[in-house]
Formats: sequence, structure tokens, C-alpha cells
Amino acid sequence: MRASRILLILLACAGAAFATGQKAELDAVVSKPSVDVRSHPDFASARVATLKRNAPVKIAAQQGLWYRLALADKPGYVRVNDVRVAYAGVAANDNSVLFSGKSGAGRASETAGVRGLDENDLRTAYANGAQLAKMESYRVSPAAAAAYAGSHRLADTTVAYATELQPADGNKSGGMTQAQKKSGFALARGLLSQIGGGLSGKADSAADVAESTIGKSEAEQSEEEQALGPLLAARILGARPLWQDDAAQRRVNTIGRWVASHSSRPQLPWTFGVIDSADVNAFAAPGGYVLMTRGLYQLLDSDAEVAAVLGHEISHIVQRDHYNVIRKQEIASTGKSAALRNVRTGGGIAGGYAREFVERNGAAVMLTSLDRGAEYRSDEAAQVYLARSGYNPLALYSVLQKMASLGNQSARMAQMFKTHPALGDRLDQIDRRGYGALERYTDRQ
Repeated sequence: MRASRILLILLACAGAAFATGQKAELDAVVSKPSVDVRSHPDFASARVATLKRNAPVKIAAQQGLWYRLALADKPGYVRVNDVRVAYAGVAANDNSVLFSGKSGAGRASETAGVRGLDENDLRTAYANGAQLAKMESYRVSPAAAAAYAGSHRLADTTVAYATELQPADGNKSGGMTQAQKKSGFALARGLLSQIGGGLSGKADSAADVAESTIGKSEAEQSEEEQALGPLLAARILGARPLWQDDAAQRRVNTIGRWVASHSSRPQLPWTFGVIDSADVNAFAAPGGYVLMTRGLYQLLDSDAEVAAVLGHEISHIVQRDHYNVIRKQEIASTGKSAALRNVRTGGGIAGGYAREFVERNGAAVMLTSLDRGAEYRSDEAAQVYLARSGYNPLALYSVLQKMASLGNQSARMAQMFKTHPALGDRLDQIDRRGYGALERYTDRQ
């Protein structure tokens, strides 16, 4: 009887391991010319082996930003960027990933038949105001985020980042609005009309061209972004609601607020959420609204890995990547002059403009492909934000490795594959760029 019970327990454990897709080992290759394998996840520990580039290895587990290798004689440890995880072939079970830490604890297995969140969902979903209000209720103040950082001994670090967008002073004072600029052209037209003759006609024509290309002030752009953000977030939440896990929602808001405070736009109403979708993806809506899927959140382990994902999305918002896509779409659909003349200040026009855009397009813009340069820049920015916030910049490398381990045909990553460069290309870009001034922070635990 006792032997039978033991057998049943062993079978149950095996079944649970299969259901959650646990794997004993993960294939990888050495990605550097030479890598020292340590006896423990510590640079001060003894060297047990030295591996050369392209040597095949097996990853048995992850501990922080170290991988434990299953060597022939004894286990050893290398950093997450010393080896390159092999893409899984066909992901028959999308949970067949070795890396699952506290964020993924207790996750249920997903079947291949679960339909992902696609562009049509975001285009047609109705706004869910109640879910938006709930998402905003999780907002964390900069002071509360700083308290979290202090309790976790995160070093507030100054790191230069040359290509980060630096909002003009108009973001604070308002600057000269588009309407004010246009009024200057109206005055010029009046003066030209008094000149008369052919000169007047040519100058007036030149004024038409110049007026049609007048851009918006910093304050106007910020106003539009902050009008678009909640509308787009509400549509995403209409397609997939927030995941019912208060701890996860509080965690992403605390970490996200701390990281965003180290960007060049800390004054935005930064708001973060985890939506209930098995997909592995994240969305950055203009104005400071960031959502990641439950599938991505459960793939992450440490706070640093959560910060890495959020830092990438924060960069898209800081740089106005999706906002600029929206502006280009509007110019293409309504004509350049009309689109640029359609914004005035003081009359709620920014809000009206945002509502009109979202009513026509839903939140489909959130699945619009950005150019490769924007994605590579956001990876670089994420590493800078990690270093500024006291985390290790290698955390982003770890996240990209985990995504690769899901397989290049993973149904859960279909939309990410459509809108982002290949994971291998992103890792290659990081390797080519190197860490430079960030190198000193890659020893952080």
C-alpha cells in the first residue's frame, strides 16, 4: 500500500511538471571568445572551467543574473550574457521554459488553442472605463516609489544618455503655442497685403507653405499625449481586463514609477498595469500608460527584470514613438495642412482630437511596428534606466533570453514577433554596442 502511494505521488509530480512545461535543461552556446565558469554565482569564487566561443552547454537553472550550467563533472556558473540561449523549435507547450521564478509561481498551463490579443481586438474593443479607473487606482507617488527603492537599497545613480528626448521648457511654461505662431503669420500677411504687386503675391505664397508646416509647442504635444493615453489604455482594457492580482498590479506600479522617475519626463502621470492575457507582450500608450500581459509578467523573476520590461516601454513614451506614429497617420489621412491647423489651445481641442482618433482606430496603433532603430534605442534606454534606478543593466539581456527560450514560433509571442526585431538581432545589437559607461553597474546583484 505504501509503495503504491509513493508511486502515485511520483506520477502526480511528473504530471504537474509536464503540465507546467518544466524542463530539466535548456540548450545554449557560449557567445564570447572565452568564458570562465565559476563554482558559485560570484566573481570571487573559484574558476572550474574555461569555455570557448560556440561551445554547446546546458543551462540547468537561473540564479539572479547567473546561469547554472550542467557540466560533465560538476555544475558551474556563468553570467546571463556569456551564453546565448537557443531558440526552441516549435513551442508545442508555450510554458516549456526553464526560467520561472516568483512572478510565475503557480501559473496555470496554457493550451495552444488560447487565442492571442491581436490588432482586430484592439481596433474593435469598447473602452472599459471601470477597468481604467481601477488601473489608475494603483498609481504610486514618486515618494512611495522612492521609499520602496530605499527599502531595497537601490542606488539612485546619475548616468548620461545623449539621445534621450529632453522636453523643452514649454513642457513647464507652455511655450509659444501653434495658434500664437499662426497669429504671427496672420500679422505678416496683413503687412504684405499693404505692399501690393507681384512681391506681395510671392511672399504670400511662401507664407502659405511656412504656415502649413508650423509645429506644435511642447505644451500642446504633452496635452495631446495625456489625452490619448487614458483613451488608448481604456480600449486595451476593453479587449483584456486587468489581471486579478493586486500584488502584481502594485508591484509593477511601484517599480515602474521608480524607473520612470529616472527618465527625462518624470512629471507624466505614470500608470502601469498587467492585463489578463497569456500573450507575451507589452504596450506603451502616450502620456505615461504602460500595460504588460500576464504571460510576460509570469515569465519574469526579479524586480530588475520587471524594471527592464517597463524601462523599454517607458522609453517609447519618453521619445513619443507611438504619438509620432499617430501624428503621421492623421497627416496621411486628413492632409498635412488640415491636420496641423486642427489644434488650438484653451478649448479642449486636444481632448477632442484624441477622442476622434481613438473612435476611428481604437487602440490598434499599439500593435503598429516601429522602426528597428526605435526598438534598439528603447533597449539601450532600458539599460540606462536600469542603471540609473540602481538595478543591473544585464536584466534586460536576461529577459530577452527568456523570450527566446519560448521558441521562434510561439503563438504567445506572435504579435511581438510582428512588431519587433528578432530577439537574436536585439541581443546582437546589445553585444555589439557593449556596455561602456554601464559596465561598472553590471556587477550589481
